[in-house]
Amino acid sequence: MNNTEKVAVLWTSGDVEVAEKVVLMYTKGAKMNGWFEEIVLVVWGPSTKLLATNVSLQNRVKELIEAGVKVKACSVCAGEYNVTSDLENVGLEVIPMGPPLTDYLKTDWRILSF
Repeated sequence: MNNTEKVAVLWTSGDVEVAEKVVLMYTKGAKMNGWFEEIVLVVWGPSTKLLATNVSLQNRVKELIEAGVKVKACSVCAGEYNVTSDLENVGLEVIPMGPPLTDYLKTDWRILSF
């Protein structure tokens, strides 16, 4: 398998089951199995609030970070939900995500959205 590709997993859903059974499961599998050279998990919209308030999901995201997945959150979304410091405490890079996502879309990144 060619592992020179990059994937951005765009997590927007505020649904716990989607987070546990799809987003985090796939992202972990992709990292652990070397399916992509570079993996970024983007936390955007309702998922920012869900992650900030769910300790179990926070622990799973911390494991992804420790495994080498870059995890970023939209600062505008985090500000809207007033959870910026909560996400930073988990270890997320909280930044304006519009420009990076646009770059991912315009270059050689694969985008997977949930």
